[in-house]
Amino acid sequence: MKEYKKKQWKRIRIALILDSNKRTNYIIKHKIFRSVGKNFFFQPRLIPSDPEFIKFHDNVIVTSNVTFVTHDVFHLGLNNLEQGNFLYNNGCIEIMDNVFIGCNSTILPNIKIGPNVVIGAGSVVTKDIPPNSVIAGNPAKVIGTFEDYVNKRKKIINLYSTDGLWEKFQQEKNNRI
Repeated sequence: MKEYKKKQWKRIRIALILDSNKRTNYIIKHKIFRSVGKNFFFQPRLIPSDPEFIKFHDNVIVTSNVTFVTHDVFHLGLNNLEQGNFLYNNGCIEIMDNVFIGCNSTILPNIKIGPNVVIGAGSVVTKDIPPNSVIAGNPAKVIGTFEDYVNKRKKIINLYSTDGLWEKFQQEKNNRI
């Protein structure tokens, strides 16, 4: 019981750290996940209930409100049917090198995400993701290649001023109408 309380206290502590970089450093220092590689960034404020079932390799970016599901609790409902003794169902998640996970995405149990993958915002990952893919949707499907995505991003011109960004936005929208 003491270990459980310690684990819960760490989860609460992580949720209270407002700065994403400080939160990431805390996660690494306290070995919250099974393993974490180099250049790891974790923006969510909520940690999954079983973080020891999740591995992150190098250069992984997890944006806000990403949910990692390492288990389900439907065994409780099945056991109420009195048709046998159903066990707790859990699984691991492994995320390879150079992966970006967009905000509000959900990764289900027993999933391996290959290297060089971009997961679009709001995606629900229900099966393994092949290397060098861009995926999106519910359920998530391959919509492009990592190489095409990188080439497209190289063409983006940074406009650091607020006025510059709004001007670019207006030009693009006026051209579409």
